Amino acid sequence: MQSLKQLARKLKKETYAIYLASIDPRVPWYARMLAGVTVAYAFSPIDLIPDFIPILGYLDDLIIVPLGIWLVIKMIPPEVLGECREKAATEKEQTKPTSRAAAVIVTIWLGLGILAVIWLKRMFKS
Repeated sequence: MQSLKQLARKLKKETYAIYLASIDPRVPWYARMLAGVTVAYAFSPIDLIPDFIPILGYLDDLIIVPLGIWLVIKMIPPEVLGECREKAATEKEQTKPTSRAAAVIVTIWLGLGILAVIWLKRMFKS
């Protein structure tokens, strides 16, 4: 159980480091794009497979997020990733992280949901 907690902490720290790398101009655009998608998916309350579905609900989180993190880490230049990891560790010790990114992601999902409802209403109206 302790090793799972350590793995979860490491995954959380890596996710924040990847977020920092996604806004660093020294990282190639395709790595920044994948980093942004990975971080957004990790913090998003909406999953491909809802969590209430037994076993499968958490399976996507156990596969997609670590796979995305692993791929992004391979794409980011090592010196930039090292700096981002140090910055993530320093910021975590100094302040309690706020969830502004999650608020933006939720807003985007809500906006997309509203647009989908409007589109479906128009589609079935005609």
